[in-house]
Amino acid sequence: MIIIGITGTLGAGKGTVVDYLVKEKGFTHFSVRGYLAEVITARGEQVNRDTLTHTANELRKEHGPAYIIEELYRIAQSGGKDCIIESIRTPGEIESLRKQKGFILLAVDADLKTRYRRIALRKSETDNISFETFKSNEEREMHSDDPNKQNLAECIRQADHVINNNDGLKELHNQIEQVISYLPTQNP
Repeated sequence: MIIIGITGTLGAGKGTVVDYLVKEKGFTHFSVRGYLAEVITARGEQVNRDTLTHTANELRKEHGPAYIIEELYRIAQSGGKDCIIESIRTPGEIESLRKQKGFILLAVDADLKTRYRRIALRKSETDNISFETFKSNEEREMHSDDPNKQNLAECIRQADHVINNNDGLKELHNQIEQVISYLPTQNP
């Protein structure tokens, strides 16, 4: 079983990479955001960037830095298929997944203004924010000494492959193909 962990900056194109791997390569997708949204909804709270961040940090503090990823891995393992776990945000999550055979970490990044334009276009409930708020959110999630909080800079640093998604879809797909050419043969 191949496990691709996806990390990266806000609006870099992580979801587009996931979509390509699911549609073109048959990977199964497990989403941290989806998992957290279920927890938040079950609590009767509104899903937004603040509740997503707060809930993730709370669960990590209560159960350990890799809790969410370990839960998703457990679910993925029961299916036994090549999968993607998106979005890795702490070094503890990486450390846990590195213990699993077949794991690689892929980071996706792009320049700040390009990423902001992308989130403004997709108009999800967590993306309807000003450029200043976007920058502030990213700064908050980029570095932390607390193992239970996001540290995207360190996650990107630990990536096996980094995709720079500043160009079009064709270039992005070419970069994804390059990365997967290094992977062992996938399950049918």
